[in-house]
Amino acid sequence: MNLNLQGQSVVVFGAAKGIGKAIATGFRTEGCTVFGFDREKTETSITQGDVTHYDSVRAFADGLEHVDHVVFSVGVGSGKFGFPFWNLEPSDWMRVLEVNLIGAVNVAHAFAPRLIERGGGSILFLVSVAGQIGSQTDPPYSASKAGLINFTQCAAKDLGPHNVRVNALAPGMVKTELNQSIWAAGQAKLPEEQRLGFDEWAAEKIKKVSHLGRWQMPDEYAAMATFLASNHAKNVTGQTINIDGGWVMHS
Repeated sequence: MNLNLQGQSVVVFGAAKGIGKAIATGFRTEGCTVFGFDREKTETSITQGDVTHYDSVRAFADGLEHVDHVVFSVGVGSGKFGFPFWNLEPSDWMRVLEVNLIGAVNVAHAFAPRLIERGGGSILFLVSVAGQIGSQTDPPYSASKAGLINFTQCAAKDLGPHNVRVNALAPGMVKTELNQSIWAAGQAKLPEEQRLGFDEWAAEKIKKVSHLGRWQMPDEYAAMATFLASNHAKNVTGQTINIDGGWVMHS
């Protein structure tokens, strides 16, 4: 399928690694010019910055001549095992909400006027299945992603009349550093004799949550991200699309 994205300009927040890096690579493969933004500067095409600092995000946006598509692939967890939720302190929530939700709001505020002025485009937020099922593993993470799913719908309604589409893409079990941190936090709560290695823990979890019984891979999200940016998805907006092996099914 020819996505006809050649020559378009794409901004990817969280482009240094994981799903964000795969998405940036996917757009480049389609012939797009990609500008990355991340806390880590791993290559020259990435601007180093923090999405929680609105002035920094806005200055980044102001420095770009034009943008057709914006991808927010940023996410942090609390770093603690949150079941039950009172294992955490209220203070454990703030950084997670600031990065995962307010960071996305900062990006939307910085780029929406530019997309409107350009006459169209798209915004894609990376969320999580945790935001749909109330995952008890890390309540701050789950709540922040649930909030972002709702904001996706709000933004899609506001921007629809301007031909700007807004969608969310929800990963399931993906081999990223975030999943490894969830494993580490959970195992630390167990007696040493009950602890599992990462591969063993992941294999057991995948059997429980994925009806297809396998990992999801970063390049799968790149394929969906590029499709959603293309004219093939011109009538897709306000949607949360799961690539999760069947973890979340809505009847």
